[in-house]
Amino acid sequence: MGRTSDARERLIGAMNELIWLGSYGSTSVDHICERAEVRKGSFYHYFPGKADLALAAIDEAAIEIFATLDHIYSPTVPPLERIRNEARWGYEHQAKITKRFGRVLGCPLFSLGAEIGTLDETLCLKVKEILDKHLHYYESALRDAQREKLIAPGPVAPVARRLLAYAEGMLTQARINNDLSYVKEIEQGFSAMLDILALRKKA
Repeated sequence: MGRTSDARERLIGAMNELIWLGSYGSTSVDHICERAEVRKGSFYHYFPGKADLALAAIDEAAIEIFATLDHIYSPTVPPLERIRNEARWGYEHQAKITKRFGRVLGCPLFSLGAEIGTLDETLCLKVKEILDKHLHYYESALRDAQREKLIAPGPVAPVARRLLAYAEGMLTQARINNDLSYVKEIEQGFSAMLDILALRKKA
């Protein structure tokens, strides 16, 4: 029996790294094959083109991220603590990535979405789908906080969008400035936003 090829997995891993380290536009099929140590013929055996590989790579990364978020947002954890715990995990994750690659890389989805937003509708919709799913974790925690009368009643979707926009903005600043302190501040920023909601409840 022949050895099972892991070329597909290597191509997906290489694509994720190259998008994160550089950009989608600057990443060629040749670059991907070189990093994955896979022949070009094997690339086209698994994927019709770069965009198809990018979609597979995004899906693969999302599975891992959502498995982590499922744990962080467990109903057994107090609602607002779930949101703060995500910020702490985000910092630890970025610190590990920084140690591995030698610089702060921020959020690959946000970087990719900003780059291809007007260029590739299919990829853009995939990025949006994943970011929208991320919003649901915030919304769930906020609804639970309202049920426990920790924060004021009201629509949670706008609050969730503000939390995500703040986190993604800080991650982008961290990438631009190559400075993890921006990521470290996300927990503090989350706490400040949540404290405002709690103060409104008491007013």
